[in-house]
Amino acid sequence: MESIGKECTPLKHEYDNCFNKWYTEKFLSGETKPECEEIFQRYRECVMGAVKEKKIDKMLAEAQKEIASPFSSSSSSSSK
Repeated sequence: MESIGKECTPLKHEYDNCFNKWYTEKFLSGETKPECEEIFQRYRECVMGAVKEKKIDKMLAEAQKEIASPFSSSSSSSSK
């Protein structure tokens, strides 16, 4: 599967492989210490750059506000 930014796809595959190996070989055996954090951070930075480049960041921020809005208004009315 491709990433949102084509330049991020190799990092996505690297992270997916690392995570799948950790999950099957360690996590399922009871070892819960994460091992792929550095790769994930590099991949996340690449994705965030692609999101900004495609100007999707503002749309995501607005969607997050809309999603959070019903929860904050319902909690304030239920406490009255």
